[in-house]
Amino acid sequence: MTGAEQERAGQMRRPDGQPVRVLVVDDEPAIAELVAMALRYEGWQVDAATDGVTAIQLARRLGPDIVVLDVMLPDLDGREVLRRLRADTAGLPVLFLTAKDSVEDRIAGLTAGGDDYVTKPFSLEEVVLRLRALLRRTGITALTSGAQLVVGDLCLDEDSREVARGGEPIQLTATEFELLRFFMRNPKRVLSKAQILDRVWSYDFGGQANIVELYVSYLRKKIDVGREPMIHTMRGAGYVLKPAG
Repeated sequence: MTGAEQERAGQMRRPDGQPVRVLVVDDEPAIAELVAMALRYEGWQVDAATDGVTAIQLARRLGPDIVVLDVMLPDLDGREVLRRLRADTAGLPVLFLTAKDSVEDRIAGLTAGGDDYVTKPFSLEEVVLRLRALLRRTGITALTSGAQLVVGDLCLDEDSREVARGGEPIQLTATEFELLRFFMRNPKRVLSKAQILDRVWSYDFGGQANIVELYVSYLRKKIDVGREPMIHTMRGAGYVLKPAG
């Protein structure tokens, strides 16, 4: 198995076994939440801030392993935030996010101490891959085998790709499995159709939302039929998976 295949099959964790802790800083709450959702899907612990002062306070209190930092913030310039973060934690890995795309801006960001640079609009997959690369270079993480996810009486094994509810095996297609894994990595959290499209199908906003409805219906027939429902529709908001009862 190649290194890339191992990464897709497993999770990166700190050497003590705890999840990687990421601080996401972006002045657009929708972007911050979308990035946070993608990173939580990786099994990482994520905190978010929408301004520089809050970001610095959170970093001092929580001690993130890595930071995703927007250059353009409403109070402090992202480079100033980086300077203060590094004053507290030397060598803290930072991935810059910016709407600017000129060579000069890229060089300025890297010269200021940023470890890498992603320009908007960006794909969530690219952000995840860049962060994984930074974490590997820092040497503060280890690759672990896929976890077994458990929500109520529903179990999903990420290694064997086996699913069971109440001990009864459930056969899923590859897409159904990915959809269920996304739900189970975010239990009791309302997931919008846009978030599900972006994470499971990698579609941008405005993609085919009806495909989400279709696959949720497929999943319900296998997970919920004849049992107390676990997948619930939140009208106007999306879907949520939570333990029955």
